[in-house]
Amino acid sequence: MSGLGGLNKTTGGIVIAAVQSQLFHVATREDLAHATKHVCSLVRQAKRAYPSTDLILFPEYSIHGLTMSISPAIMCTLSGPQVSAFKAVCKEEKVWGVFSIMEVNSISPGANPWNTGITINANGDIVNYYRKMHPWIPVEPWYPGNLGVSVFEGPKGVRMSLSICHDGMFPEMAREAAYKGAEVLLRTAGYTSPIRQSWELTNRSNACANLMYTVSVALAGCDGTFRSMGEAMFVGPEGDILEKGDGIPDNIIACELRVEEVRRRRREWGVENNLFQFGHRGYVAVSGGAGDCPYKYMRDMIHGKYKQAEDDEVLIRDGTTCGFGKPTAHYVDEILHE
Repeated sequence: MSGLGGLNKTTGGIVIAAVQSQLFHVATREDLAHATKHVCSLVRQAKRAYPSTDLILFPEYSIHGLTMSISPAIMCTLSGPQVSAFKAVCKEEKVWGVFSIMEVNSISPGANPWNTGITINANGDIVNYYRKMHPWIPVEPWYPGNLGVSVFEGPKGVRMSLSICHDGMFPEMAREAAYKGAEVLLRTAGYTSPIRQSWELTNRSNACANLMYTVSVALAGCDGTFRSMGEAMFVGPEGDILEKGDGIPDNIIACELRVEEVRRRRREWGVENNLFQFGHRGYVAVSGGAGDCPYKYMRDMIHGKYKQAEDDEVLIRDGTTCGFGKPTAHYVDEILHE
């Protein structure tokens, strides 16, 4: 059930519009300004096409393109004109929006930028800020996100989390979001067509493994070199595809989500209530279930000793194969550990 592709909204539901925005080649400030204006025009178009829309989701790289340039000329800040334009159009159209920027890194001079996702509410305020945890290495030069997985209260109190592109390939990311209460996992991407099969597989598995909705969208079209795939996708909490997009640039795919479907399953299911059962193993045989951590990779990572069985055989360990120099910066963790 998708509310006729987002045309209808029932009591308790929300409508999300996923925009397969056009892939641009962006190399100058003028290019960046053009792409920003284009995204703002699509916000207005989405609200005209789907007046019941509560939130509009834009792909990763929607104003930066796929050049992977870290030129200061096309980097953004939270106080810059691009974010100001996004705030203004959300307030103008009275709608929430999720946007992508490549952001100047304030940790230290010369540090690589962050790949940042921001969520703006219908009043034009930033309500969620997220840095991509898993850059698509060795292709991407972005500094790894150091604020953890964020969960925020979206339209009508729906609990949401944002993952960016490659983040969605790690089941731990979706599980962390669900563990912290997310009922809808948003995923933005710049993926090109070779990833299409993995895209669907992970969007569906992230949903069913955590009894949550997943809403995902990639860029679409060609910039003269790369061709992004579009493929907006709405998946229900049992892994069923509710709506699926195509490769058409600027096509808008909408869907109604009813989060009570998530809440009811998490509350009432026995079989395959995996989010709960993960920490309560074998509760039929053991009072309360086993709540230990039997996974060596988790214990090793906590102690800074993560090393897979084939670790010594891995050949690609930096970005030199993609034209980047060997890194000299060290990772700085800004998470306040509990």
